[in-house]
Amino acid sequence: MKGLPVRSPAAKAGGIVYFGRMLDKIKAHARGEMPPDYVPNLGKGFDRRCSSFLAIDYHQLVERVAQGGTDEEILQWCFTKGRHPGEEEIHIWNEFMRKCGWDDDVTETLVRRKEEAGMAERSEIRTMFKFIDADEGRAVSN
Repeated sequence: MKGLPVRSPAAKAGGIVYFGRMLDKIKAHARGEMPPDYVPNLGKGFDRRCSSFLAIDYHQLVERVAQGGTDEEILQWCFTKGRHPGEEEIHIWNEFMRKCGWDDDVTETLVRRKEEAGMAERSEIRTMFKFIDADEGRAVSN
C-alpha cells in the first residue's frame, strides 16, 4: 500500500525497531488516514508483540498517543507504565523482529502475503519487514 503515512518497521525509535511505526499507525488511524484493510489488525500481530515486549496494554498506549508528545516521551511513558528492557534485550528484540518470516513461524504468512501482493517471485523479500517495505513502496535491499 503505497503512500501510507507510516515509517518502515525497521526504523528505530528510542533504539527499538517497529515502535515508531506502531505510533505512526495509531496516529494515522486517529486522523482517519489508515486504509480500511489495515484497521482490523491494529493492536494485533507485530503491534501486539511490541506492546508485549514493553509490557503495556495497546489500548492504553492508544490513549497515551492521543495526548500528544514525541516518540521519546511516549517511549519513556511505556518504560514507566510497563517495563524498561535493557540494552541487550533491545538488541535481541531488534534482531528477532528484523528476521521475522525467515524460516520461522511467520514464514507461511510471509509466503501467502507475497503471493497475494504479486511478489511471489521476489527472492530478496525474505522477511516480513522487507515485505512491508516493498508493499508500501519503499526500496528493498538484499
